[in-house]
Amino acid sequence: MTIESVDPDDVTAADILGSAIERREDPALITGDAEYTDDIQLADMAHMSVVRSQYGHARIEDVDTSEAEAMDGVVGVYTHDDLAREDTPGEAPFNLPVGWLLPSLNDVDHPILADGKVRYQGDAIAIVVAEQRYQAADAAGAVDVSYERLDAVTDPDEALSGDARQLHADADDNVAFDWEIGDAEKTAAAFEDASHTASIELTNQLVIPNAMEPRAAVADYHPGTDELEVFMTSQNPHLHRLLMSGVIGHPEHKLRVKAPEVGGGFGSKIHHYADETLVAWCSKLLDRPVKWTATRSETYQTDALGRGHETEAEIAMDDDGDVIGLRVDTRANLGAYLSTFAPAVPTYLYGTLLSGQYDIPAIHGHVTGAFTNVPPVDAYRGAGRPEASFVVERLMNRAAHEMGMDPAEFRRRNFVPDEAFPYETQVAVVYDSGEYEKPMDEALDLLDYEDFRDRQKEAREEGRYLGVGFSCYIEACGLAPSELAGQLGAQAGLWESSLVRFHPSGTVTAFCGTSGHGQGHATTYAQIVANELGVDYDDVEIVEGDTDEIPHGMGTYGSRSAAVGGSSLVKSARKVVDKAREIAAHSLEADPDDVEFENGEFRIVGAPDRSIGIQSVAEQAYLAHDMPDDMEPGLEATSFYDPDNFVFPFGTHAAIVEVDPETGEIEFEKYVAVDDVGNQINPKIVEGQIHGGVAQGVGQALYEGAEYDDNGTLLTGSMQDYAVPKAEHVPEMDTASTVTPSPHNPLGVKGVGEAGTIAAPQAIVNAVTDALEPFGVDHIEMPMTPERVWRAVDASATADGGHDPEDGTADGGDR
Repeated sequence: MTIESVDPDDVTAADILGSAIERREDPALITGDAEYTDDIQLADMAHMSVVRSQYGHARIEDVDTSEAEAMDGVVGVYTHDDLAREDTPGEAPFNLPVGWLLPSLNDVDHPILADGKVRYQGDAIAIVVAEQRYQAADAAGAVDVSYERLDAVTDPDEALSGDARQLHADADDNVAFDWEIGDAEKTAAAFEDASHTASIELTNQLVIPNAMEPRAAVADYHPGTDELEVFMTSQNPHLHRLLMSGVIGHPEHKLRVKAPEVGGGFGSKIHHYADETLVAWCSKLLDRPVKWTATRSETYQTDALGRGHETEAEIAMDDDGDVIGLRVDTRANLGAYLSTFAPAVPTYLYGTLLSGQYDIPAIHGHVTGAFTNVPPVDAYRGAGRPEASFVVERLMNRAAHEMGMDPAEFRRRNFVPDEAFPYETQVAVVYDSGEYEKPMDEALDLLDYEDFRDRQKEAREEGRYLGVGFSCYIEACGLAPSELAGQLGAQAGLWESSLVRFHPSGTVTAFCGTSGHGQGHATTYAQIVANELGVDYDDVEIVEGDTDEIPHGMGTYGSRSAAVGGSSLVKSARKVVDKAREIAAHSLEADPDDVEFENGEFRIVGAPDRSIGIQSVAEQAYLAHDMPDDMEPGLEATSFYDPDNFVFPFGTHAAIVEVDPETGEIEFEKYVAVDDVGNQINPKIVEGQIHGGVAQGVGQALYEGAEYDDNGTLLTGSMQDYAVPKAEHVPEMDTASTVTPSPHNPLGVKGVGEAGTIAAPQAIVNAVTDALEPFGVDHIEMPMTPERVWRAVDASATADGGHDPEDGTADGGDR
């Protein structure tokens, strides 16, 4: 199903919420009128380039900058030793901070320029500033670095083995943290009582973010006022302002961070990197604007990677097929240093989702974080939730196989029942609301599931191998409340702020602390405000992404925008209505309690002819000629919204594929996505988010994976070697939705930005193993390249002494 867009002129304010109106952001983006960070040109602007390590692990013996300093156009070349000179801004240690602390965390130093040692290929050693970008790049290439190469380790299991070289003096055996959740004893008892068990070993490979615009920053220091302005590709400008202020020692109130068009983020632009901080430092040092834009190869070497888990997991069932226990042991790759929120991703964002959609009475998860010689690993679209869902859904297929049950019916049997909500899992969270059978039923209808199983049998008789795979995912969005997050180690609040302001003419500007970078906030937020205030959609303007414009904000990540940012806007808008009601009552000579508000009009209850519009009230509020006693002029309100709980979207995705065992090629026949994201502000934008998320999930399942050699050298350092899916590789999607509102926010929304990425990989892996079930293939690691598929079939045939697929089960299922 494709949702048709609606012209906003055809929709009233009363109906604007939930309408699939066209995105107002798109004309500027598709015509080239939008301004990205790299588009910014300032007078007397210099350019920065970064000298990066060639090696994954090495001791720096010497950095010779003399040749670079003598080149045309070079303004300066700076190393770690230059950061703390008396004539340079800021104070040592110039380390990047960690924003989430765990009790067992080994919080190691992360210098913004390498201090005697490099720990991953791409680690920053020096910076060059020159008049032109090409001059800076040429001079960076002329900096001569002498190294003593050291042994590198990129695999978390190897790093933790005790045999690998220790990367940090403060992290014995390369352990970043040791963390667990659930009840180990209760879970062990469940396995002792189990009639059936199934297990699996999984690798959730490292993936490289691929935003359209690489990371970039332009810094402009004004010495007369000590004001420092930084334009940058940021998902959370206020957080970047806070952290940058601390690293370079610049007063927070004198630092402005602004995000122009960001060109995609997917989590990679949440984190605080050295490069943007160095641009700001250079601008202060040189009293002039400085720009840095990463090359694509730099982003491949330095952007925070995603995923990177090695896992053993097992599941226990009773005789009836009820799941009674689940336990998971994971070694998470943290890379060379701890990135901003890295400790939270493989712990609280992963371990708390290990119950999936299922009523599991005993769960235990254990995670060990490992330092390795790859770039820091942090949040990437989904951030812990895809990793958890992958483990759970691959286990559910193994369990269904062990029980001899249909994989769809086995899942249905173990769903949390509707009447159990709010449902407290064994891994520390309480699901807000859910009706898990509805998306499954809809998905089975869209698949024509029974007919497919018949077709599958017929195809196998013809030597063709079709398979279907399910993914019944759940995710946690709108992380909250702040008090709980603080208890778990967060070094920031998880609330959101907004300001809604009427202008005297009756138009509205709404300022929100989130920071959109493709989600359609300018459209959906305007729908929310227009609906609450009863004004035309076109009369509402949205402002985000600028620390000088917004009171404060926590940014956009974790599908929090609608649930937290949107709810803050609702709260502010309702405060505006409350004040406007008092002014309207004064004008109508009525008691405020006798005045009702609907569709932008205040009316006296029982006397509908006596009314006044809210836009007229706004004019009165600014004229202030006749106001209620002790009321201030103006009509605006600010709110800080801190949710009571997460929200928990869910759904069922399913893929039908055909696999050629002779070539390993995988073709999609059908992809079905049925999602429940609560109430939908704009169904068209929801559909677009699902499409984009699934595309990234397909990428991880079939194409993408960061590969390093034994020296820590990146082997997939460009799009020639790292396969990002193209349009032809993304399947046609049948999308549908069910609606189970969340009780935890005034909009009843749940979040959708990461759903497709969370759901897709295991649906595809389950489909491929279902197709290859006659060959005895029950698992293939991602990315499932044709070579890996072929080798899995060949290895299975070899192990069976020449397996004839016609002798295998042909009734479908990884079961």
